[in-house]
Amino acid sequence: MSTEEIDPQKLLTPRRKPQGITAVLLPYTKGDEVDWPGFEGLLRRTTDAGLTPAVNMDTGYANLIDEATRQRVLQTTRQVTGDLAFVAGAYVQDQPGDAFNADAYATQIESIQEHGGIPVIFQSYGLAHQADDAILENYRRIASMTGEFIAFELGNAFAPFGNIYSLGAYEQLMQIPQCSGAKHSSLNRVEEWRRLALRNRVRPDFRVYTGNDLAIDMIAYGSDYLLGLSSFAPDVFALRDRLWAEGDPRWNEWNDWLQYLGFLAFRPAVPAYKHSAAMFLHARGWIDSPRTHPASPTRSEADRELLTQLAERIEARLTDFNSKA
Repeated sequence: MSTEEIDPQKLLTPRRKPQGITAVLLPYTKGDEVDWPGFEGLLRRTTDAGLTPAVNMDTGYANLIDEATRQRVLQTTRQVTGDLAFVAGAYVQDQPGDAFNADAYATQIESIQEHGGIPVIFQSYGLAHQADDAILENYRRIASMTGEFIAFELGNAFAPFGNIYSLGAYEQLMQIPQCSGAKHSSLNRVEEWRRLALRNRVRPDFRVYTGNDLAIDMIAYGSDYLLGLSSFAPDVFALRDRLWAEGDPRWNEWNDWLQYLGFLAFRPAVPAYKHSAAMFLHARGWIDSPRTHPASPTRSEADRELLTQLAERIEARLTDFNSKA
């Protein structure tokens, strides 16, 4: 399917309520320890907004935390969310050239399911850097381990082990019954439009979760979302989603505000967006410190001033909007 064959206007889905999944930030204290009360607060704000929490994702430093922290995240999430749904990253670390480590994925999937979560299958070199047939066979082995999973295509801007699959491989992935959807993080509209067109033709119940923090209006074309950006403001994302579903033109203004934030936070080096998130959430008064995991890249102090100004302006707009509701 070439670029010329895609008509984005035909993909538009007005008045559709997207499924919103938020990759919740794992906050840190000034002493470089996990801020567990802060994490619980962010989980509650996410569920209170009507969004589904995603934990142990990139925003939760999946590739940096140890197993004990990973397990406590799952336990805390289950305690806070109660009977509500949540998803969690199944992350397996390996090296270029390694074979697919099915046992390691099985361990992660089992742990997530024991806590009541749905696994989001992070890519690894062994899983994703193979020929298409081998990649699909790896996913079929994963499908045999669980009743439901979410796949995940990750661009190299986020992590070196990421890989954006061919459209043919994606079509085969969609036909695995246990795979209910896939997060697409190429940061490329055309690649996502192609997947949406394919989804509409092959498996309409399959969810394409946009991971494009630079084009969050992809919900207008039929994407759902699993975003790190929504961890900055799950309340505003929920408001934007509701306005789109109601056909309210004010959705454009809120989408613009959030997109300004996305352009600032997700510029290169992209992994430093987690520091942007911490600074923004601290400016909102939602966490006690703007610290991140000690091994995670950071932004400059100039960003703190810009993010604080954005937080203040968004809070003011929310107050004004709610007063007129």
